[in-house]
Amino acid sequence: MVQDIVTNVPKARHAVVLSADGIPRGSTDGLTRNDVGTVSAAMAGMQSLSRATAHFAGSSPEREWIQTVIEFQHGWVFLIGAGQGAYLAAAAEPDVDMEQLSFRMNRLVARLGNNLTAPPRVIPADADRAGEDPQAQRAETGRSVAVLDQLDRAVASVPGALHALLLGADGLPRGASAGVDRDLADTISAAMTGIHAYSRATAPFAGGELDDEWSQTVIEFQHGWVFLIAAGEGAFLAAAAEHDCDIEEFAARLSDAMPASPGVPGERASDA
Repeated sequence: MVQDIVTNVPKARHAVVLSADGIPRGSTDGLTRNDVGTVSAAMAGMQSLSRATAHFAGSSPEREWIQTVIEFQHGWVFLIGAGQGAYLAAAAEPDVDMEQLSFRMNRLVARLGNNLTAPPRVIPADADRAGEDPQAQRAETGRSVAVLDQLDRAVASVPGALHALLLGADGLPRGASAGVDRDLADTISAAMTGIHAYSRATAPFAGGELDDEWSQTVIEFQHGWVFLIAAGEGAFLAAAAEHDCDIEEFAARLSDAMPASPGVPGERASDA
């Protein structure tokens, strides 16, 4: 059934079904055991970190993750749910018919039904901060990050745009649009650093090499979008928008607004 994707979609390269724990459950021909294991591990981490960014795209009660898409110069990688605790990843050439690929992926998920589901591991949202002094948590919440006027203007110029956050090569926040506090900036920075690493790890799955140029990673939720793009010199730009926002326009405005380096005039140092 998994082979159906590459058989019936021109320019589709590979497909892998995996569990939430990163265990391979099935794959198309042409992938070695090591390839399948690497992709499964990377995609398991990707879906987990993707879900962790849901609140960056807004506070809607309907925050279900839909898909994550990774773009390289040489191709695409797509990740969707395949039942409870199972996921389907597919890779394709740059000029693949995305609608046809999406149709085949969702058709496969419907055919798989409950055959590949796995019980989820439920981890409390604050588990990673369990044991931390509650007073320290409260003190941290609300601390601001430096506001970059360029990012603030880009967010304000596109209807539905919500946030923008500049990350340095070290994965630490360098500045953001107004309204991003330190707690949100630190959480999203950590998630995006992992998402970037997992994205690059899937380059061979899309038909390239590990050092091939990564373009962007886009995460779709029911209530909005989160995306990550390169910002030069090893830096990255994370942004969030409502679901009806034109994210191509938003990304273009952000690219135009980006300074040559993080430390530029226009940063409100007093907000740091």
